[in-house]
Amino acid sequence: MNTSLEQTLLASIRNIPDYPRPGVMFRDITTLLGDARAFRRAIDELVYPYAGAKIDKIAGIEARGFILGGAIAHQMSAGFVPIRKKGKLPHETVRIAYSLEYGIDEMEMHKDAVAPGERVILVDDLIATGGTAEAAVKLLRQIGADIVAACFIVDLPDLGGRKKLEALGVDVRALIAFEGH
Repeated sequence: MNTSLEQTLLASIRNIPDYPRPGVMFRDITTLLGDARAFRRAIDELVYPYAGAKIDKIAGIEARGFILGGAIAHQMSAGFVPIRKKGKLPHETVRIAYSLEYGIDEMEMHKDAVAPGERVILVDDLIATGGTAEAAVKLLRQIGADIVAACFIVDLPDLGGRKKLEALGVDVRALIAFEGH
């Protein structure tokens, strides 16, 4: 039986109601990561549109973006760049502040992680309001990266993140969408 990608992903993503606060439905991909078949299909689907394209680096947003980004970088024979919370990287960094629902946070990456003009795909598990991904795009562009695409397993379109990235001229790829929060 050949199960559709959507069926595979829906069956492998755990939904946790009222987390991290009441009214929010948390889409937990750790169950997808633990399912070898679902994990492989998700990575293959995120990679295939860019097969044969010259991609220099995959940039992953802490923390689940590290897992996905590492697998994608390996499959594409590209380097991997971690985008981390402030204070976690040991060398010279570039930093950007961005808004969260509950305040402001900062993320950073090594200043020498991407050379000007290198072609980069940004990766994270989910796009919701888009604040973190938007900040990551701006951070990468600040050091001269050419953002080829931003890839996610899950899109929450009602929260508008995809539109924010598209307004920045970024091609967005998400494998599955869920209504609501």
